[in-house]
Amino acid sequence: MLGDIIMDNKENAIAVFEDKKIRRIWYNDDWWFSVVDVVGALTDSLDSKDYWYRLKARELESSNIELSTFCRQLKLESSDGKFYSTDCSNLEGIFRIIQSIPSKKAEPFKLWLARVGNERINEMHDPELAINRAMKDYFRKGYSKEWINQRLKTIEVRKDLTDVIKNICFLGS
Repeated sequence: MLGDIIMDNKENAIAVFEDKKIRRIWYNDDWWFSVVDVVGALTDSLDSKDYWYRLKARELESSNIELSTFCRQLKLESSDGKFYSTDCSNLEGIFRIIQSIPSKKAEPFKLWLARVGNERINEMHDPELAINRAMKDYFRKGYSKEWINQRLKTIEVRKDLTDVIKNICFLGS
């Protein structure tokens, strides 16, 4: 399916997807990924910079969408050890760019995005589905049933406390 995606901590500046290294940088409280590296991992292109250039031009011409608006020029270390300005995008932007890549390797991401989008819309109609998903995710991470129940109660108490504080501040102004 999607392969291993490794993004362990802020000290690790490389993400790995199916043995392809994807440079990333922590910027504005978010991870930003090298678009050229993502394109290289999801296509069979020999020149991912050229592929990215042509992809931007094709999208602009065909659907009037400028993919570069999802990007920032950030300095990333190159294979020569020097830092160069590179098109980078946060995860939301990367997902949007992936939607424009006509490649068999990008298809699993597109299918996954469609499934996750459908799940979130269903959760908007029935919030209990979101709670069930959270519990399954915690189980999958190895947490005990007791820990999960305590975590959900803590979230509820924190939300109630936040609501009380907001009401006090609102009434006090």
